[in-house]
Amino acid sequence: MARAMPRPDGFAVERQDQRIGPKFSRLADVLARGGGALELRADPTALAPERLLVFEVRGAIAPFAEAIRRAGLELVDEEELAGDEDDKAPVAYLMVPDLVALQNIASMWRRWRAGQLVRGETVWADVFERLRDLRTWGPADRVQPHDADILAAEIEGLVDNDLIRLEIELVFRAGEPAARDAEAIVAAAVAARGGLVVSRARIPEIAYHALLADLPVWAIQEVLAHGPGGIAGLEPVIYLRPQSVATGIEVDEPLVPDPVAHEARPLGTPILALLDGVPVAGHRLLVDHITLDDTFDLEPGALVAQRRHGTAMASLIIHGDRNRREPSLPRRVHVIPVMGNGDAFPHDRLVVDLIYLAVLQLRETAPDVVIVNLSLGNAHRPFHGQLSPWARLIDRLAQRFGLLFIVSGGNQTNDIGVPAYQNSIAFEDAAEPDRVTAMVTAINNIAADRRLLSPAETVNGITVGACNDDAVSPADRALARVLVDPFPGRRMANPSSALGPGFANAVKPDILMPGSREHLRVVRTHAHIDVRSSGPARGAGLRVAAPPAGGREDLDGYTSGTSAAAALASRTCHRIHDALEAAYGDEFLRLPSINRAVLLKALLIHPARWPEDMAEVIRRTIGPIGRGQASRQKDNIRRFLGFGCVDADEALACTADRATFFATGMLARDRTATIEVPVPAAIGGQARPHLLAATLAWFTPVSPGRKSYRSCKLRILDPDETEALAIKAHSNQPDGNQTNRGTVFTRVWAGDQAPAVTPNMTVALKVQREPDQAAIIDEPIAYGLAVTLAMPGELRLYNEVVARIAPPVRAGGA
Repeated sequence: MARAMPRPDGFAVERQDQRIGPKFSRLADVLARGGGALELRADPTALAPERLLVFEVRGAIAPFAEAIRRAGLELVDEEELAGDEDDKAPVAYLMVPDLVALQNIASMWRRWRAGQLVRGETVWADVFERLRDLRTWGPADRVQPHDADILAAEIEGLVDNDLIRLEIELVFRAGEPAARDAEAIVAAAVAARGGLVVSRARIPEIAYHALLADLPVWAIQEVLAHGPGGIAGLEPVIYLRPQSVATGIEVDEPLVPDPVAHEARPLGTPILALLDGVPVAGHRLLVDHITLDDTFDLEPGALVAQRRHGTAMASLIIHGDRNRREPSLPRRVHVIPVMGNGDAFPHDRLVVDLIYLAVLQLRETAPDVVIVNLSLGNAHRPFHGQLSPWARLIDRLAQRFGLLFIVSGGNQTNDIGVPAYQNSIAFEDAAEPDRVTAMVTAINNIAADRRLLSPAETVNGITVGACNDDAVSPADRALARVLVDPFPGRRMANPSSALGPGFANAVKPDILMPGSREHLRVVRTHAHIDVRSSGPARGAGLRVAAPPAGGREDLDGYTSGTSAAAALASRTCHRIHDALEAAYGDEFLRLPSINRAVLLKALLIHPARWPEDMAEVIRRTIGPIGRGQASRQKDNIRRFLGFGCVDADEALACTADRATFFATGMLARDRTATIEVPVPAAIGGQARPHLLAATLAWFTPVSPGRKSYRSCKLRILDPDETEALAIKAHSNQPDGNQTNRGTVFTRVWAGDQAPAVTPNMTVALKVQREPDQAAIIDEPIAYGLAVTLAMPGELRLYNEVVARIAPPVRAGGA
């Protein structure tokens, strides 16, 4: 006989057993089914809200996950569940296919709070003890707090019948009839409130179905009140969000430069596409270099004087930072505008649908493209654990078409409070090491508010942050003397560059590229100072083509930020492609586009390194301090620096004392590829610094709404030869667990003792495809591998490696 624990006074055990027993039996039947009958998910995408329980977790997710396991529930990949380290109140979703079983769990929650659980149910007590709340999915879940704040700001001061445009995401139904019925219900509710459906999109590949709609202010207020009778109470609705708003850039200090001669050489067909704003196509720096594909007819409505974004990004990709005077790219760039007048997204389109159609068009009109630059983001959608539809779209298109998407991390331009200083004089006069420490502390204090902007959480794409680097001359730098350099003489993420981590706590941003030496100005003094980026200028900026101003055309100007950094990353990828094409010709060009894409991904990220001085500042300033804290310290470092800063020249060339080579191939399920890396005899017996570095990249198939979003995981096994080479894992890099959460796995092994090199010695690097995370993926996975051997000062190294490795490295299955 079941006994109450504890038994409320006057409550008969027999009556408790009669009331609870049948319900608990129903839940026990569901649990006994196995096979994911009850699964805890990190994201409700493509799940049925009418069968969802929402768990609001108290504290860390790991103890809660362990309690869930003991209760007999199946988890998603726990990396995904614990994906947002900034979230102090994480939420998880339990999909319960049986309505009665769902009611059983909700009933147990209420009885637990009343102290009325019976024997056999007490395993759930451990689950419930770790919750702030448990509820069925409802209106409060359909309007996230950040979205509610934006909508509230948009309706402030408006009258009841003024219309507000917003995005209504629907629960994705796989069947067309069910999808049509759901859409009809929502459209009717919008019309009943005097609203209008402006546009719609349904993309089954990413489980996306949404409407762009106008609603009157009074209906928005109904939504914000979480009323069950409002749009937020409709069963087919999963989210209501403000309309996507494009991130912008500044292009300042226009100047008339020396004339530039038109290109005399013939330019090749595009391998790089730019999805951006409408450029000034006739600008002297662009006219010979771009193919403009105005798929959405945005050029006629875009005022030429406002075409900043597309013009600057095209200029950076083609010519680089004009202060550096680099050669232009040898191929044209294919440009599809996705922003119109004022560098804004079209007001009548869903941005996810816009990007989807742009890529489909790209595949038709520019089939050789393998790199896509997206220096864009949704200013209304910071990443807080759940993947945006835009990121899901990029992940799917990358794997489907073999495209490397390079995405800007986003800029966070809100003021930064610096508690260490009470006034601007103290800030300006501070000793440089003290100011550096104070700025790291200040940014870390508000890290949760400076997250990546969608779609920067992409799993398959490369996310780029802005490094405080540019090519401004000393004379021009003096023009910034009235401003403050927060990190003088050090390489670091700019204060405005958005911070990681990414989805499932993956390393994001992946890399930092030059985004200008950002200076700061004091904007407010109260208990302490508040500072803000001064913006791009001649004294701190990247020089680019600019739209006309003051009646003058063919101008240059200055820009900055993560958009510019992503453009330079795309340019670097193009130059890597050029180098491989020059070295291997048709042998390289005949590789499938997906192999070239993942190889470029590996080679771009491969030279990324943490600046050791700033890594130490972050380690010392943020901590945590003490034994056993190395992993948490690295978490804090990678949030600022990702895998590290990339020097474009280092990504492109070997030197006499360094050799970089590559492998690419396809890896079947549960298989391993072994790559034999030749070890030059020249490094043997020399007690001097040397290293072996390896970077593996791939595109994973993705499964929105399934048990695990990232279906395939690869890794590099630690080589057996590290002891003979006298090397071990370098301390200034993400640890093995942190680097294994995305679609890049990179390791550096280093040492300064003498290697024991034998004749014809090789290092066997093994690339392993781990068991698929959810449903079995039968298709082979394309991977790219970059490997470097280096011993600074040993000038025989490169030639010895080349003599042993021609033709290029190839992978073999094992």
